[in-house]
Amino acid sequence: MKADINRLMRERDLDAFIVFGGEEFNTARYYLSNGAQITHGTIVKARDGETLLVCGGIELAEAKKSGLPVKTSAELGYNDRLRETENKVAEATALFFGDLLREIGVQGGRVGLYGAWQVNKTILLYQLLAAQSQYEFVAEASPTLIETAMLTKDADEIARMKSVAQRCNGVMQAAWEFIAKLHRDGDFLLDEAGQRATIGAVKDLVRRELMARGLEDTGMIFAQGADGGSPHSRGEADMPLKIGQAIVFDLFPRELGGGYHHDMTRTWCIGFAPPEVQTAYDTVMEAFDIAVETFGLNKPTHIMQEIVQDHFEARGHATSRSDPKTLCGYMHSLGHGVGIDIHERPSISHLARKDIFQVGNVFSIEPGLYYPERGFGMRVEDLFVIDDAGQLLSLTTFRKDLVIPLRNET
Repeated sequence: MKADINRLMRERDLDAFIVFGGEEFNTARYYLSNGAQITHGTIVKARDGETLLVCGGIELAEAKKSGLPVKTSAELGYNDRLRETENKVAEATALFFGDLLREIGVQGGRVGLYGAWQVNKTILLYQLLAAQSQYEFVAEASPTLIETAMLTKDADEIARMKSVAQRCNGVMQAAWEFIAKLHRDGDFLLDEAGQRATIGAVKDLVRRELMARGLEDTGMIFAQGADGGSPHSRGEADMPLKIGQAIVFDLFPRELGGGYHHDMTRTWCIGFAPPEVQTAYDTVMEAFDIAVETFGLNKPTHIMQEIVQDHFEARGHATSRSDPKTLCGYMHSLGHGVGIDIHERPSISHLARKDIFQVGNVFSIEPGLYYPERGFGMRVEDLFVIDDAGQLLSLTTFRKDLVIPLRNET
């Protein structure tokens, strides 16, 4: 968490760091600026010293909402650097970064670089920064200082994620209710206007419900039949909903405008579940329960994944461990950290040997089985937090029923 940053800088032998980027959403900048709604801006911090947010004058008021000391780029001389370099932005920025470091009292040493910017611009800037011999600019391998700080959430972050979770569960309920009120017409479903209900109609409903709760869609999955057998198939908007087909509904919205996510998945069959689907679903639910029972504070995360792989393999399903090239069975990791980014640490994978479960982790548990050639896939996912007592608590309270009964079935 943020309270660990100075310690992490000492461990990495960093004298300072700079977070920079363009207008794209910038996880590191959002995190360190406490969610300030700025489209530009640079953060510079000295070890055991000041964290300074630098922005343009037009964003000064928003930047001050961060609670950090704020100065404008103009008052720190950026415009002078532009004139000096004949308006060459990269060259001016490289010189300006040196100015920022001196502003916070760092005259030399190792400086970490973080943020999000276009690749070509980042490479050019890094090359220009490397020419400043008094500093050693460092591009860390993952997990970086920022990623490591974000690995555990503080009380305020967890409170925000609990709020997002509660709203997300409400959206899932709204989608369930929408489908349950549809009318059966043979193998298909009709809405109140007598039109065939589609995946697109459900997604539109979900997006409206998210917006009404201050959340935004980040690419939900609502994939029916064989499409659900591909873990990241988003589903086809014009596909009609059908009776008895498995639907993978993966909902992972975030706070409107950027912020903390929730991540949950349910698998539904409308009206009834075919025996083959029901059997596979029961196997996935057994895996989910086994995973939760395996949890232990400070235990390596890979143990949870391996026990779930044991479960699936013992029942004849391929896994990414038994066959790394498999495109069916259980082919992914069991879970991942969630926060400002939808995929954070820790990783719950047999390939992640160093991650452990820690107080303040927020992560998903999401076993699944995928058989596109047999016309179905399924996944069940809750988001969990490890509380101050070391207990595992689910933030995803929505029911895990497989079948949505139709209220208007005749």
